[in-house]
Amino acid sequence: MIQGSVAKCDQTRWSPAGIPITRFVLDHHSQQVEAGHSRQVRARILVMAAGSLSRQAAALTPGVAVRVSGFISRANNRQGEHRLVLHALTIETVETTEE
Repeated sequence: MIQGSVAKCDQTRWSPAGIPITRFVLDHHSQQVEAGHSRQVRARILVMAAGSLSRQAAALTPGVAVRVSGFISRANNRQGEHRLVLHALTIETVETTEE
């Protein structure tokens, strides 16, 4: 499971089989401990939601905090392409407290 805020939302498209697919970019920022030392972690992750979850993803707006779980796969099947995408199995909006 990874948490972050929605940075960008794409329009829903349909696969050749007629399955709705919505993509969005997740901005992740956290502090982790590695080898006994604290470090800041920042990453932008492409998330893809398909089927009934696509509607939930399409309703997200930039800045909304979410927690996503799923699996990682290559972004496409082109030879030599190494970009990854997180295929969402669950998407939860998260309440944030501004200080």
